[in-house]
Amino acid sequence: MTAVRPDFEYDTADYSGYSVLVTGASGVLGSGVAKALVDAGAAVTVLQRSPSGLAGVREIQGSITSRADVAAAVQVVDTVVHIAAKVSVSGPLEEYEHVNIEGTRLLLEAAQQAGVQRWVHISSPSVAHTGTSIIGASAEPADPTTARGHYAATKAAGELLALEADSPDFRVLVLRPHLMWGPGDTQLTERIIDRARRNRLPLLDGGTALVDTLFSVNAVEAIIAAIAAVDRTHGEPLVLTNGQPRPIGEMIRRIAVAGGAQEPRLNLPSGLAKTAGSIIESFWDAEQRGDEPPITRFLAEQMSTAHWFDQRRTQEVLQWRPRISLEEGFELTRQYYNP
Repeated sequence: MTAVRPDFEYDTADYSGYSVLVTGASGVLGSGVAKALVDAGAAVTVLQRSPSGLAGVREIQGSITSRADVAAAVQVVDTVVHIAAKVSVSGPLEEYEHVNIEGTRLLLEAAQQAGVQRWVHISSPSVAHTGTSIIGASAEPADPTTARGHYAATKAAGELLALEADSPDFRVLVLRPHLMWGPGDTQLTERIIDRARRNRLPLLDGGTALVDTLFSVNAVEAIIAAIAAVDRTHGEPLVLTNGQPRPIGEMIRRIAVAGGAQEPRLNLPSGLAKTAGSIIESFWDAEQRGDEPPITRFLAEQMSTAHWFDQRRTQEVLQWRPRISLEEGFELTRQYYNP
Protein backbone atom coordinates (compact mmCIF):
# COMPACT_ATOMS: atom_id res chain seq x y z
CA MET A 1 0.00 0.00 0.00
CA THR A 2 1.27 3.46 -0.87
CA ALA A 3 2.77 5.58 1.89
CA VAL A 4 2.66 8.84 -0.07
CA ARG A 5 0.58 11.53 1.60
CA PRO A 6 -2.15 12.98 -0.65
CA ASP A 7 -1.55 16.60 -1.61
CA PHE A 8 -5.00 18.17 -1.55
CA GLU A 9 -5.77 21.84 -1.90
CA TYR A 10 -8.06 22.89 0.93
CA ASP A 11 -10.71 25.61 0.83
CA THR A 12 -10.38 27.67 4.02
CA ALA A 13 -10.61 31.25 5.25
CA ASP A 14 -7.52 33.38 5.94
CA TYR A 15 -5.88 32.46 9.26
CA SER A 16 -3.06 34.98 9.21
CA GLY A 17 -2.29 36.07 12.76
CA TYR A 18 -3.22 32.73 14.31
CA SER A 19 -0.57 30.59 15.98
CA VAL A 20 -1.74 26.97 16.14
CA LEU A 21 -0.41 23.77 17.66
CA VAL A 22 -1.55 20.60 15.88
CA THR A 23 -0.92 17.33 17.71
CA GLY A 24 -0.72 14.06 15.79
CA ALA A 25 0.49 15.68 12.56
CA SER A 26 2.10 12.52 11.17
CA GLY A 27 -1.35 11.05 10.38
CA VAL A 28 -3.42 11.93 7.35
CA LEU A 29 -5.88 14.09 9.35
CA GLY A 30 -3.31 15.95 11.44
CA SER A 31 -0.98 16.55 8.51
CA GLY A 32 -3.90 17.79 6.41
CA VAL A 33 -4.94 20.24 9.11
CA ALA A 34 -1.37 21.50 9.56
CA LYS A 35 -0.85 21.92 5.80
CA ALA A 36 -4.17 23.71 5.38
CA LEU A 37 -3.31 26.10 8.22
CA VAL A 38 0.12 26.88 6.76
CA ASP A 39 -1.50 27.58 3.39
CA ALA A 40 -4.07 29.80 5.15
CA GLY A 41 -1.32 31.96 6.66
CA ALA A 42 -1.19 30.63 10.24
CA ALA A 43 2.01 30.04 12.20
CA VAL A 44 1.90 26.29 12.83
CA THR A 45 3.62 24.10 15.42
CA VAL A 46 3.27 20.32 15.18
CA LEU A 47 3.84 17.71 17.88
CA GLN A 48 4.00 14.00 17.10
CA ARG A 49 6.27 11.01 17.71
CA SER A 50 7.55 10.56 14.14
CA PRO A 51 8.68 13.22 11.63
CA SER A 52 5.75 14.99 10.00
CA GLY A 53 7.49 15.72 6.70
CA LEU A 54 5.63 19.02 6.53
CA ALA A 55 7.11 22.25 5.18
CA GLY A 56 6.67 25.60 6.90
CA VAL A 57 6.00 24.33 10.42
CA ARG A 58 7.79 24.48 13.77
CA GLU A 59 8.24 20.80 14.48
CA ILE A 60 8.55 19.13 17.85
CA GLN A 61 9.10 15.41 17.62
CA GLY A 62 7.86 14.00 20.89
CA SER A 63 4.84 12.80 22.84
CA ILE A 64 1.83 14.39 24.50
CA THR A 65 2.68 12.24 27.52
CA SER A 66 6.01 14.03 27.99
CA ARG A 67 5.81 17.13 30.18
CA ALA A 68 8.90 18.66 28.53
CA ASP A 69 7.61 18.06 24.98
CA VAL A 70 4.20 19.48 25.82
CA ALA A 71 5.64 22.56 27.53
CA ALA A 72 7.78 23.30 24.48
CA ALA A 73 4.89 22.76 22.08
CA VAL A 74 2.42 25.18 23.69
CA GLN A 75 4.82 28.10 23.79
CA VAL A 76 3.84 31.03 21.52
CA VAL A 77 0.56 29.44 20.39
CA ASP A 78 -2.95 30.80 20.89
CA THR A 79 -4.83 27.73 19.61
CA VAL A 80 -4.52 23.96 20.05
CA VAL A 81 -6.01 21.39 17.68
CA HIS A 82 -5.67 18.14 19.63
CA ILE A 83 -5.77 15.10 17.32
CA ALA A 84 -3.12 12.77 18.76
CA ALA A 85 -4.56 9.61 20.32
CA LYS A 86 -4.04 5.92 20.87
CA VAL A 87 -6.29 4.50 18.14
CA SER A 88 -6.85 0.76 17.96
CA VAL A 89 -9.37 -1.96 18.71
CA SER A 90 -7.08 -4.11 20.86
CA GLY A 91 -4.35 -3.78 23.49
CA PRO A 92 -4.14 -3.13 27.24
CA LEU A 93 -6.37 -0.48 28.81
CA GLU A 94 -3.34 1.18 30.43
CA GLU A 95 -1.91 2.15 27.03
CA TYR A 96 -5.13 3.95 26.07
CA GLU A 97 -5.38 5.67 29.45
CA HIS A 98 -1.77 6.87 29.24
CA VAL A 99 -2.30 8.70 25.94
CA ASN A 100 -6.01 9.49 25.65
CA ILE A 101 -6.60 10.55 29.26
CA GLU A 102 -3.31 11.43 30.94
CA GLY A 103 -1.77 12.86 27.77
CA THR A 104 -4.84 15.01 27.22
CA ARG A 105 -4.80 16.14 30.86
CA LEU A 106 -1.12 17.11 30.63
CA LEU A 107 -1.63 19.05 27.42
CA LEU A 108 -4.70 20.85 28.78
CA GLU A 109 -2.83 21.97 31.89
CA ALA A 110 0.17 23.18 29.88
CA ALA A 111 -2.04 25.03 27.39
CA GLN A 112 -3.95 26.84 30.12
CA GLN A 113 -0.74 27.80 31.91
CA ALA A 114 0.72 29.14 28.65
CA GLY A 115 -2.30 31.37 27.99
CA VAL A 116 -3.75 29.42 25.04
CA GLN A 117 -7.19 30.80 24.16
CA ARG A 118 -8.74 28.14 21.89
CA TRP A 119 -8.87 24.34 22.06
CA VAL A 120 -10.40 22.26 19.25
CA HIS A 121 -10.66 18.71 20.55
CA ILE A 122 -10.95 15.80 18.12
CA SER A 123 -13.01 13.01 19.64
CA SER A 124 -15.22 10.23 18.24
CA PRO A 125 -18.95 9.43 18.12
CA SER A 126 -18.03 6.13 19.79
CA VAL A 127 -17.78 8.03 23.10
CA ALA A 128 -21.60 8.05 23.24
CA HIS A 129 -22.31 4.74 21.49
CA THR A 130 -23.74 1.97 23.67
CA GLY A 131 -23.84 -0.73 20.98
CA THR A 132 -27.37 -0.07 19.72
CA SER A 133 -28.48 1.80 16.61
CA ILE A 134 -28.13 5.58 16.37
CA ILE A 135 -30.72 7.06 14.00
CA GLY A 136 -30.65 10.78 13.24
CA ALA A 137 -29.23 11.67 16.64
CA SER A 138 -27.23 14.74 17.64
CA ALA A 139 -24.09 14.67 19.80
CA GLU A 140 -25.18 12.84 22.95
CA PRO A 141 -23.03 13.27 26.10
CA ALA A 142 -19.83 11.24 26.29
CA ASP A 143 -19.98 8.46 28.88
CA PRO A 144 -16.85 6.41 29.70
CA THR A 145 -18.95 3.89 31.65
CA THR A 146 -21.12 2.84 28.71
CA ALA A 147 -18.74 3.42 25.77
CA ARG A 148 -17.72 0.19 24.06
CA GLY A 149 -14.04 -0.76 24.18
CA HIS A 150 -10.87 0.81 25.57
CA TYR A 151 -10.51 3.39 22.80
CA ALA A 152 -14.06 4.72 23.11
CA ALA A 153 -14.02 4.75 26.91
CA THR A 154 -10.74 6.63 27.19
CA LYS A 155 -11.65 9.05 24.40
CA ALA A 156 -14.87 9.74 26.31
CA ALA A 157 -12.88 10.51 29.47
CA GLY A 158 -10.48 12.75 27.51
CA GLU A 159 -13.38 14.62 25.91
CA LEU A 160 -14.95 15.25 29.32
CA LEU A 161 -11.64 16.65 30.60
CA ALA A 162 -11.54 19.10 27.70
CA LEU A 163 -15.15 20.21 28.17
CA GLU A 164 -14.62 20.66 31.92
CA ALA A 165 -11.79 23.08 31.10
CA ASP A 166 -14.02 25.27 28.91
CA SER A 167 -14.29 28.91 29.98
CA PRO A 168 -14.55 32.35 28.34
CA ASP A 169 -10.75 32.60 28.43
CA PHE A 170 -10.09 29.00 27.33
CA ARG A 171 -12.70 28.17 24.73
CA VAL A 172 -13.21 24.48 23.95
CA LEU A 173 -15.11 22.96 21.03
CA VAL A 174 -15.26 19.19 20.51
CA LEU A 175 -15.58 17.61 17.07
CA ARG A 176 -16.43 13.94 16.61
CA PRO A 177 -15.53 12.89 13.03
CA HIS A 178 -17.41 9.72 12.14
CA LEU A 179 -15.80 6.95 10.05
CA MET A 180 -13.37 9.21 8.23
CA TRP A 181 -11.97 7.76 5.00
CA GLY A 182 -10.01 8.91 1.97
CA PRO A 183 -6.68 8.63 0.15
CA GLY A 184 -3.74 7.89 2.44
CA ASP A 185 -5.92 7.05 5.44
CA THR A 186 -4.44 4.00 7.17
CA GLN A 187 -7.00 3.63 9.95
CA LEU A 188 -10.00 2.67 7.80
CA THR A 189 -9.47 3.09 4.06
CA GLU A 190 -6.30 1.10 3.57
CA ARG A 191 -7.42 -1.62 5.98
CA ILE A 192 -10.59 -2.08 3.92
CA ILE A 193 -8.59 -2.24 0.70
CA ASP A 194 -5.95 -4.59 2.11
CA ARG A 195 -8.42 -6.99 3.69
CA ALA A 196 -10.61 -7.01 0.58
CA ARG A 197 -7.54 -7.97 -1.48
CA ARG A 198 -6.88 -10.85 0.93
CA ASN A 199 -10.56 -11.88 1.02
CA ARG A 200 -10.65 -11.24 4.78
CA LEU A 201 -13.42 -8.63 4.89
CA PRO A 202 -16.86 -10.03 5.72
CA LEU A 203 -20.05 -8.00 5.62
CA LEU A 204 -22.37 -8.53 8.57
CA ASP A 205 -26.06 -9.25 7.98
CA GLY A 206 -25.57 -8.35 4.33
CA GLY A 207 -24.08 -4.92 5.10
CA THR A 208 -27.49 -3.25 5.30
CA ALA A 209 -26.93 -1.05 8.38
CA LEU A 210 -27.18 2.63 7.45
CA VAL A 211 -24.13 4.70 8.43
CA ASP A 212 -22.76 8.21 8.05
CA THR A 213 -19.14 8.63 6.98
CA LEU A 214 -16.81 11.57 6.42
CA PHE A 215 -14.43 12.19 3.52
CA SER A 216 -11.02 13.31 4.74
CA VAL A 217 -10.92 16.64 2.87
CA ASN A 218 -14.22 17.63 4.49
CA ALA A 219 -12.85 16.63 7.89
CA VAL A 220 -9.84 18.92 7.49
CA GLU A 221 -11.89 21.88 6.31
CA ALA A 222 -14.40 21.45 9.16
CA ILE A 223 -11.63 21.40 11.77
CA ILE A 224 -10.14 24.59 10.30
CA ALA A 225 -13.59 26.21 10.41
CA ALA A 226 -13.87 25.20 14.09
CA ILE A 227 -10.87 27.36 14.98
CA ALA A 228 -12.89 30.46 14.10
CA ALA A 229 -16.19 29.01 15.36
CA VAL A 230 -14.88 28.39 18.89
CA ASP A 231 -14.77 32.15 19.46
CA ARG A 232 -18.54 32.26 18.83
CA THR A 233 -19.70 28.95 20.30
CA HIS A 234 -17.88 26.74 22.75
CA GLY A 235 -18.38 24.16 25.48
CA GLU A 236 -20.19 21.54 23.40
CA PRO A 237 -19.52 18.47 21.22
CA LEU A 238 -20.50 18.22 17.54
CA VAL A 239 -20.65 15.06 15.43
CA LEU A 240 -19.05 15.58 12.03
CA THR A 241 -20.10 13.67 8.90
CA ASN A 242 -20.73 14.07 5.18
CA GLY A 243 -24.46 13.98 5.93
CA GLN A 244 -25.00 11.25 3.32
CA PRO A 245 -26.00 8.01 5.08
CA ARG A 246 -25.42 4.85 3.05
CA PRO A 247 -25.59 1.10 3.77
CA ILE A 248 -22.26 0.11 5.29
CA GLY A 249 -21.90 -2.69 2.75
CA GLU A 250 -22.10 -0.16 -0.08
CA MET A 251 -19.42 2.03 1.52
CA ILE A 252 -17.08 -0.93 2.07
CA ARG A 253 -17.56 -2.18 -1.49
CA ARG A 254 -17.03 1.25 -3.07
CA ILE A 255 -13.89 1.98 -1.03
CA ALA A 256 -12.45 -1.46 -1.79
CA VAL A 257 -13.05 -1.11 -5.53
CA ALA A 258 -11.70 2.46 -5.55
CA GLY A 259 -8.50 1.05 -4.06
CA GLY A 260 -8.17 -1.59 -6.77
CA ALA A 261 -9.54 -4.56 -4.80
CA GLN A 262 -12.44 -6.87 -5.58
CA GLU A 263 -15.80 -6.32 -3.92
CA PRO A 264 -16.02 -8.20 -0.61
CA ARG A 265 -18.45 -11.11 -0.93
CA LEU A 266 -18.16 -12.80 2.45
CA ASN A 267 -21.19 -12.50 4.71
CA LEU A 268 -21.62 -13.39 8.39
CA PRO A 269 -24.51 -13.15 10.86
CA SER A 270 -23.79 -10.34 13.31
CA GLY A 271 -24.43 -12.55 16.33
CA LEU A 272 -21.75 -14.99 15.25
CA ALA A 273 -19.33 -12.13 14.54
CA LYS A 274 -19.91 -10.59 17.99
CA THR A 275 -19.26 -13.90 19.72
CA ALA A 276 -16.14 -14.54 17.65
CA GLY A 277 -14.97 -10.99 18.27
CA SER A 278 -15.29 -11.36 22.03
CA ILE A 279 -13.19 -14.52 21.94
CA ILE A 280 -10.52 -13.17 19.59
CA GLU A 281 -9.99 -9.87 21.40
CA SER A 282 -9.37 -11.72 24.67
CA PHE A 283 -6.05 -13.09 23.42
CA TRP A 284 -5.03 -10.98 20.41
CA ASP A 285 -1.86 -8.89 20.76
CA ALA A 286 -1.87 -6.43 17.86
CA GLU A 287 1.67 -5.16 18.46
CA GLN A 288 3.15 -8.65 18.59
CA ARG A 289 1.19 -9.86 15.55
CA GLY A 290 1.71 -6.66 13.56
CA ASP A 291 -1.98 -6.33 12.65
CA GLU A 292 -5.34 -5.61 14.22
CA PRO A 293 -7.60 -8.60 14.95
CA PRO A 294 -9.87 -9.66 12.08
CA ILE A 295 -12.93 -8.90 14.21
CA THR A 296 -13.75 -7.68 17.72
CA ARG A 297 -17.09 -7.31 19.44
CA PHE A 298 -16.83 -3.51 19.06
CA LEU A 299 -16.19 -3.82 15.31
CA ALA A 300 -19.05 -6.28 14.91
CA GLU A 301 -21.41 -3.85 16.66
CA GLN A 302 -20.17 -0.96 14.50
CA MET A 303 -20.68 -2.96 11.29
CA SER A 304 -24.13 -4.30 12.12
CA THR A 305 -25.93 -1.34 13.70
CA ALA A 306 -27.16 1.87 12.09
CA HIS A 307 -25.37 5.04 13.13
CA TRP A 308 -26.16 8.27 11.33
CA PHE A 309 -26.50 11.76 12.70
CA ASP A 310 -28.39 15.05 12.45
CA GLN A 311 -25.87 17.55 11.04
CA ARG A 312 -27.87 20.76 11.38
CA ARG A 313 -26.26 21.94 14.62
CA THR A 314 -22.75 21.07 13.38
CA GLN A 315 -23.17 23.02 10.16
CA GLU A 316 -24.79 25.97 11.97
CA VAL A 317 -22.00 26.30 14.53
CA LEU A 318 -19.12 25.79 12.12
CA GLN A 319 -20.70 27.79 9.28
CA TRP A 320 -19.45 24.96 7.09
CA ARG A 321 -20.80 22.46 4.58
CA PRO A 322 -19.02 19.35 3.26
CA ARG A 323 -17.50 20.30 -0.09
CA ILE A 324 -16.65 16.83 -1.43
CA SER A 325 -19.57 14.45 -1.98
CA LEU A 326 -19.25 10.69 -1.50
CA GLU A 327 -19.20 10.15 -5.28
CA GLU A 328 -16.42 12.70 -5.68
CA GLY A 329 -14.59 11.07 -2.77
CA PHE A 330 -14.74 7.63 -4.40
CA GLU A 331 -13.30 9.08 -7.61
CA LEU A 332 -10.49 10.92 -5.81
CA THR A 333 -9.67 7.70 -3.97
CA ARG A 334 -9.62 5.74 -7.25
CA GLN A 335 -7.30 8.30 -8.84
CA TYR A 336 -4.94 8.11 -5.86
CA TYR A 337 -4.59 4.33 -5.72
CA ASN A 338 -4.88 3.74 -9.47
CA PRO A 339 -3.20 6.74 -11.16
